[in-house]
Amino acid sequence: EKMQLQSLRIERFIKHTLTAKERAVQVEASIARERVVAQVNSVREALEEEEQRLLEAVQREQERVEQCLLTQQVHWNKALDTLTQARTRLVHTLTHSTDAALMVSEGALGTEIEEAEGVGEPRDTQHLNVCRECSDSELMLGMWATHSLISLRFDERTVSPLLSLSPDGHTLTFIPKRRGQAPPYDPARFDSWPNALCSYALSSGTHAWLLEVGTSAAFKVGVCYSSMERKGSGNDARLGYNAKSWVLSHYDGNFSFCHSGCNVAIAMVKRPSRVGLLLDWSAHTLLFYDPDSKAVLHAVRQVFSEPLLPACAVADQSVSIVMLGFNMHSLCGFSTSCQSGVCWQKKKPFIQCIHL
Repeated sequence: EKMQLQSLRIERFIKHTLTAKERAVQVEASIARERVVAQVNSVREALEEEEQRLLEAVQREQERVEQCLLTQQVHWNKALDTLTQARTRLVHTLTHSTDAALMVSEGALGTEIEEAEGVGEPRDTQHLNVCRECSDSELMLGMWATHSLISLRFDERTVSPLLSLSPDGHTLTFIPKRRGQAPPYDPARFDSWPNALCSYALSSGTHAWLLEVGTSAAFKVGVCYSSMERKGSGNDARLGYNAKSWVLSHYDGNFSFCHSGCNVAIAMVKRPSRVGLLLDWSAHTLLFYDPDSKAVLHAVRQVFSEPLLPACAVADQSVSIVMLGFNMHSLCGFSTSCQSGVCWQKKKPFIQCIHL
């Protein structure tokens, strides 16, 4: 009887439960397929619309520059004719006139010379160049950066004695006081500034990476040549203060881009908790952006002559490399962010920080 009851339960389970589950799976799979197709079509339509908009913007910019060039050509060809004719007349007058006649016509000659000099000197202007920002797109930047994300870790050999590196090699933490025992000497290690580099050299292609800066009141993120000086307290080993490093700096509540000792202030309406970097080697472009809003914080156009290493400096709390797969859904949002307005000001006391 027990076996018979068990057989009945199995038969009912096969006939009702499994059959119903099979039908439900088919329905849910069909709905999932429709959802995937709808989402892909929506993204495809958005990309096609964005592509068309950007191509039209580039075309308008090209037509504007070509019209400016045409206007300049017409103007300066006319100026050249004016100068040529004036020179020909003056040479003829000076060659075929007596001294007495020249004295009489001195005023007319002076007027003609002044008119010729009034033509002015030609000079190149930005109006004659295609504006690179015409092809910028927050939508494309977000997808481009997400597609180009790479996994990085800090090279322990480069980590300053002022920093501690997490066991996984992803997090740098500032130490207000030097360690009791100094790390072993290494020619790759920064010995004075709180810097660290990644070991992954970038010399081709397009690469992006993210750093979690949290509420750190003093940090720098960017890139540098592998040949950058590591020893001493001079500017040669200080990120952003030499010709071999390009960094986004946050210090005392202010953001700026630093290179060769020059600081360019960056205004923000909201302080980002993460900073993204995107390097397009072939396009000679380095972008600093907010991965949450996809707003470009600063763009660098530079022909890099050596392999670049991702670089970081920390003088308050911690900075971490965001690993792939961590909170990736937030990388795909396409919200906008205003870049003008007042600077974000930190609300916590500025303590235990050193100037970077």
